[in-house]
Amino acid sequence: MSFRASVLTLFPDMFPGPLGLSLAGRALEKGLWSLDVRNIRDWATDRHRTVDDHPAGGGAGMVLKPDVLAAAIDAAPQLGPRLLMSPRGTPLTQKLVRELAAGPGLLIVCGRFEGVDERVIEARQLSEVSVGDYVLSGGEPAALVLLDAIIRLLPGVMGQEASGLEESFEGGLLEQPHYTKPNCWEGIEIPEILLSGDHRAIARWKRERREELTRTRRPDLWQSYKAGKI
Repeated sequence: MSFRASVLTLFPDMFPGPLGLSLAGRALEKGLWSLDVRNIRDWATDRHRTVDDHPAGGGAGMVLKPDVLAAAIDAAPQLGPRLLMSPRGTPLTQKLVRELAAGPGLLIVCGRFEGVDERVIEARQLSEVSVGDYVLSGGEPAALVLLDAIIRLLPGVMGQEASGLEESFEGGLLEQPHYTKPNCWEGIEIPEILLSGDHRAIARWKRERREELTRTRRPDLWQSYKAGKI
């Protein structure tokens, strides 16, 4: 059975967006994954199709109503984890991406306005996930990021399955530098070791570069790596 993604949003036209192109798009055409996109507004009950209201206690912005959103969630396919894209959520990591990609699918709720009524988050057991320490205009771009990260790990999506094993964050380290022809470009040579044919030496060079980059650019990852937490 292919991986099934269901998305609840106020802007369904934003999907599949870039997921309809390149690796994800070809995989979608091949049936390696499927996408079900639903408009939250379809579950509004008044003639104006209202989905939001003023925050209790005052404050700026509007809040997605729990009755409308809960109805949309209840009507969606129950595929696996229920995620809410939120800047206050658990940071998205490659480890989490791999866990999600190993499952049958998921439901993604894209928030808008000031946020989502807390009661529906608790009552429908939504797990909040963040793609970074910044605020977007809505959860749709974050959902696209999450799905892209998942889809490329699905069986049959990448041309070379091994290409996903030496990437940044795999094994807790950033990725090593890459080079290709011409061997000399603007006076800069490809490191000689990469042209030596000595696979053991090349593997050692890659490992050393990964460790060096992680130590200098992401000391937080380096500390976790050294402590054996990754």
